[in-house]
Amino acid sequence: MRRFLSRAATVAVTAATLAAPAVPAGAAAAPELSFRPLHYNINGYNWGGYAATGSGFTSVSASWTEANATCNSTDDLYAPWVGIDGYGSSTVEQTGVATDCSSGRPVHQAWYEMYPANPVYLSVSSYPVSAGDHITALVTYAGSNNYTLKLTDSTRGWTYSTTKSLSARRVSAEVIIESPTGAYPNFGTLNFTSATVNGSSLGSFGPVALDPSNGAYEARTGALGSGGTSFSETYLRE
Repeated sequence: MRRFLSRAATVAVTAATLAAPAVPAGAAAAPELSFRPLHYNINGYNWGGYAATGSGFTSVSASWTEANATCNSTDDLYAPWVGIDGYGSSTVEQTGVATDCSSGRPVHQAWYEMYPANPVYLSVSSYPVSAGDHITALVTYAGSNNYTLKLTDSTRGWTYSTTKSLSARRVSAEVIIESPTGAYPNFGTLNFTSATVNGSSLGSFGPVALDPSNGAYEARTGALGSGGTSFSETYLRE
């Protein structure tokens, strides 16, 4: 599987060393790759899920159960996340959980990113995540170019919240799965629930549906549920 950075050769941006906490022995931090805006990867590519478009977005949230993924190769890396911006704009304010296979086994690690700054991965000892954990992610615009990124693992009883500053357009809001390497582990089916944008259902914004592809579709985005707050992502191939 070709790596995302070589496939998107038109992007003259390379990932730098992560400003991440130390990871305990035996656990692998996610590779030094950024989760990038979609305009670098038109027609879906490494994004799957839904993107609401417009202007003035102030919040996005969703929940999911962390999938029990199987690694196909050490290239496999993906994350479910929620974020503001990134669909046709050059920033993304986002948070979620990455599943990294670079060690040969799936390692789940919470993270946030204020792209184009590097992603920040949370300590796996202070903020552990395992398959089966119930995760809720929230990004809120707090005014004056400030964004609050909040991630909760209700199964393990922790919440992480941080507020960061970035000048951004707030022209989209997303609930997404993404693979910076273009290679998905087999995550089976992941169900997003309680997906809201600006306090209303994701579906009320008529969002754009995206299927990730790398020459062939890698996952399939399901239809929004009747309430417009739930949908599934189903793995198809690496």
